[in-house]
Amino acid sequence: MASFQLSAQEDMVEKFLDAAARGDLTQVSTLLTLVPALINQTGYSGWTALMLAARNGHYSVVEELLAHGCDKFSVNSSSQTAYDIAKFWGHQHVSNLLGRTDDGCLRVLPGSDPTQQENYFSRETLDRLSGKRTDQAWLEAKQSDPHTVYLLFSNLSPMVSSSQVKESGKVPHHLHKEVHLYLALIRKYNNQWWEVTKYIYSTTVLIFLGVEKRKKPSSSSSPSRSSQRQEGTWEPPAWFAIGSVEDSAELLKRCSENCSFPKMPNRDLLTLSEEEAGEEEVWWLRLGRPSRYSVCPTCGGSTKLEEGGYKRSCLNSDCKSLQGVHNTCYPRVDPVVIMLVIHPDGNQCLLGRKKIFPVGMFSCLAGFIEPGEAIEEAVRREVEEESGVKVGPVQYISCQPWPMPSNLMIGCLAVAVSTDIRVDKNEIEEARWFPRQQVIDSVFRAVRPAFSLPPRQTIAHQLIRHWIGTSSNL
Repeated sequence: MASFQLSAQEDMVEKFLDAAARGDLTQVSTLLTLVPALINQTGYSGWTALMLAARNGHYSVVEELLAHGCDKFSVNSSSQTAYDIAKFWGHQHVSNLLGRTDDGCLRVLPGSDPTQQENYFSRETLDRLSGKRTDQAWLEAKQSDPHTVYLLFSNLSPMVSSSQVKESGKVPHHLHKEVHLYLALIRKYNNQWWEVTKYIYSTTVLIFLGVEKRKKPSSSSSPSRSSQRQEGTWEPPAWFAIGSVEDSAELLKRCSENCSFPKMPNRDLLTLSEEEAGEEEVWWLRLGRPSRYSVCPTCGGSTKLEEGGYKRSCLNSDCKSLQGVHNTCYPRVDPVVIMLVIHPDGNQCLLGRKKIFPVGMFSCLAGFIEPGEAIEEAVRREVEEESGVKVGPVQYISCQPWPMPSNLMIGCLAVAVSTDIRVDKNEIEEARWFPRQQVIDSVFRAVRPAFSLPPRQTIAHQLIRHWIGTSSNL
């Protein structure tokens, strides 16, 4: 009986997906009326009815599915949304429908793309609450709050659950009772740590990251958090990061024996979920980098953390850095342009590779923006320096914080006005023009692609997907 019911259910899902793929609006509506749960069911490779309808340009079916509340942001096994699919196959009327918003964004910014997927490390899971950074009493109260969440790091390597290191890299969230010894040491030596450089606090920093982005806890909240749910008094939990260069084994003994620190944090960061990657990015860019700069860049004296760890100030009262507008040292962020250069014929793109890349991998060209340089000029200069190709129009697409070590990747498309390649061997090893079909084969993992791309978490990968999607007439 159970086997029969399962077969009947699978048959219903198959009929529903087939009707959406064929554009049979009547059957899609009928089946949804009978079985509303069909709306987000998936078939082969994670394709939903909305994706199949978008693939074949069935506007009325897409409209019907959206009216029934289907999830237009779900992805298939290739990480494509229905919007991505419609855009890739050139169904502009469908992609426009899927890209609509109710806030008038497209009217105000006609070139904007409200459904564009966030780049990895870009998801803001916390409200940074910058106005509270100078409120020392509030910060200290939050540090002792039993609901406050702490992330632990050793030498910039995040603590992860041992059982999941090879799978998802799950990051454990510690509460105050688990880290109170560390906090006691930090408070004890808050004003004199430079005198005890051999002690733990000399290599330990505490950073306020923000508070959780949610107005009220859900009904399924844990008991510890539900106790805060008195109307008008509930506040979202605050988050802090504790970083130390203390031996990781000793840190594990003190805080958690069921966790570990990845030996290659740069690589392992890419195994985190989108939300956890956002949490880690906050740490790397706001804590990891400034923790390396304990010396004043003006006089060479010692510095101290202020405003919840967001800036450093010199301890030398005679230092010139304490005068005028340049009185603080903020976390360093290095702007980098990364660009996909398009051939004048529109059907080829320029990709390069460095010696350190895996065999067969090519990526977008990239380079640091120099002081006083505009983004567009940095794109033109870097492309010509690395490949000899001259660039004309430049279009900004999106950006990505990249915490390895402290970059802001500014993604652009650029159109070449010359095509001869002369590689600077000091910059890159090789550069080539790749036909569109070879790029598509590489993105969608053809049986024998001509080359490989960086992983999907990188902005280089997303720039390439953007190009083949927005320019496709397949």
